[in-house]
Amino acid sequence: MNALHIIKTSLTILLLPILSLPVQAAEVTEGRLIAADKDASNWMSHGRNYGEERYSPLTQVSDGNVDKLGLAWSYKYGVDRVVEATPIVVDGVMYTTGAYSMVYALDAKTGRELWRYDPKVWRGIAGRGCCDAANRGVAVWGDKVFVGVYDGRLEALDARTGKLVWSVNTLIDPDRNYTITGAPRIVKGKVIIGNGGAEFGVRGYITAYDADTGKQAWRFFTVPGDPAKGDESDTITMIRKTWHGDTYWKQGGGGTVWDSMAYDPTLDLLYIGVGNASYWNPVLRSEAKGDNLFVSSIVAIRPDTGEYAWHYQTTPGDSWDYTATQHIVVTTLNIEGKDRRIVMQAPKNGFFYVLDAATGEFISAEKYGQANWAKRIDPETGRPIIDWAVADYWSTSEPKIVFPGSQGAHNWYPMSYNPNTGLVYIPEQVTMEYFEPLKEATDPRPGVPNLGLVIPKVPESLEAVEELAGVYRGSLLAWDPVKQEERWRQQYEHIANGGTLTTAGNLVFQGTADGRVLAYAADDGEKLWEQPVSSGVVAAPITYQVDGEQYVAFNVGWGGAFPITFGALAYRTHVINDSRLYVFKLDGKAEAPAITRRKIELPTPPPLEADEATLATGEELFGLHCGVCHGLSAMSADIIPDLRYLSDQSHKDFLPIVFGLRANKGMPPFGDILEPDQVEAVRQYVIKRAHHWRDELIKQDKRRAEQAQESQN
Repeated sequence: MNALHIIKTSLTILLLPILSLPVQAAEVTEGRLIAADKDASNWMSHGRNYGEERYSPLTQVSDGNVDKLGLAWSYKYGVDRVVEATPIVVDGVMYTTGAYSMVYALDAKTGRELWRYDPKVWRGIAGRGCCDAANRGVAVWGDKVFVGVYDGRLEALDARTGKLVWSVNTLIDPDRNYTITGAPRIVKGKVIIGNGGAEFGVRGYITAYDADTGKQAWRFFTVPGDPAKGDESDTITMIRKTWHGDTYWKQGGGGTVWDSMAYDPTLDLLYIGVGNASYWNPVLRSEAKGDNLFVSSIVAIRPDTGEYAWHYQTTPGDSWDYTATQHIVVTTLNIEGKDRRIVMQAPKNGFFYVLDAATGEFISAEKYGQANWAKRIDPETGRPIIDWAVADYWSTSEPKIVFPGSQGAHNWYPMSYNPNTGLVYIPEQVTMEYFEPLKEATDPRPGVPNLGLVIPKVPESLEAVEELAGVYRGSLLAWDPVKQEERWRQQYEHIANGGTLTTAGNLVFQGTADGRVLAYAADDGEKLWEQPVSSGVVAAPITYQVDGEQYVAFNVGWGGAFPITFGALAYRTHVINDSRLYVFKLDGKAEAPAITRRKIELPTPPPLEADEATLATGEELFGLHCGVCHGLSAMSADIIPDLRYLSDQSHKDFLPIVFGLRANKGMPPFGDILEPDQVEAVRQYVIKRAHHWRDELIKQDKRRAEQAQESQN
């Protein structure tokens, strides 16, 4: 061993403790967040600035050189499940989350893991709420990182070490099916978080906690509760007048604030997007009367006190799951020759709204997506002109097909606004829903969605699946919010594509459900760059700069509401669960991970050993308890298992699995709900479906062979 080698080895040993230390993140302050537009290198909050524009002033990567983007580094998540997080980057450190609210701190230049935090979420809980074991990211303030945990906790971590600083339980009722999937926001030293679970029988609210101590600062309820307990505020007294009967507060009412928030420092207003009503069926919920405030509304709140300022309801008396939890953007637009501070949103219902940010005054709204439930928005009242012949499914004898469906014309996937082009970039989609009302209400139960509707039967033929898949289409839509018109559109074969990012380099970035990441020219929509990635993309990308180099980061991991509940329509993406973070830069040379696409073979199902009465019972129980995750998952066995593809061993273990054998892997136990003979009835129904599906696949192969023969002739 020569002297030079000895010196190098000694230096390496001495430097190892230093090299392994986390990068020291500078503190995030209110001043830094307010001035975020002047700090292009960082992405310090969920939407990059308080107005959540998701626009970056960086220009190193532009429409002139984006085709030279190459992989800088990638990171493999510990759990292959849905990834919905927007990463946060502060002074060279990236903070992001994966499934089950796990938090990761990475060197933003190299991808080196600095620390990870596992809040130890019980895996079985994922089946007790909506929608998958998702988390949309963290917030950073001072020297802490804040994460909303799926089971209802809000936790503060030391930004340098990942150690737990404090933890609070945000749930008002532990027996209800509350979850947290959204990212916290921080305003004036308060960590603000909402909850999910409307369909599962909960009451909506949003809460602010002191960032230093975790002490509750205020709580704002979005729907009224038990009147016998009194109203928490004059606001609750006001909105209770818009509800009728006594079912709503017993069932919960819905109105959860599970995602969107934005803040305007100049007006000192916090804007929250409120979710759908529950039940969906308005007869069972509120005697088919009233607007049912604040469901499906944008509400402005004073962040110091939680005091109500104003509201605008996008869908009065919501009966179609038309949440207003979609991305809210606060910015300035020139309207009729005057600069005006505005709030804009493209909620599920298919209309794009522009409102006055100070007062909530309605400015304009037009259809951006396919919507037949309403003809237009009345410019005088700001209320929808509903097409009752189409939309009313509860007072007629015939079920109705309504556009958009429960997945919306735009779901939670974030949109972005580019002040240079004046355009908003929306992950638009065409969806529909078959509405048939139940006549009697059911009580909230763990893991059972309470819609007040008949759950549609599973498509059992490939022709039916393909027909539906032909309806469900997605696009990247560039929308002019001033003229309220489409500027350009890029069409996709699938819905549930990822959120968008736009930059001063005249670019729009987006990932897709079928496992691609792309860049388009922001002004005219020309496709400029495309790369395959390991799984479907639902999260929104970000861009940042370290040591003079610009990076573009995509969180990749397929899952969420659509592939779980509409898997029969999602199978054509052919992606698998392989959750990773991909980070690109100009002339990046890192080796890309191997990419695998799905190919599933149907095993020979066991023989059917049940009479028609047992099969009918199994079908009913399957629809009630299993269908929300497994029932519509035709050919999507790599997301949530399609039970028609069960192995012989899984059939043998069916009862133990249903009773909790795989709770640690995300399968909730049903031992307190189902009896063994009921579980067997479900299994026999699954076997029946498997035999039918095998016949369908054989028919398909025969048709394809015949078509191939005809083409050769």
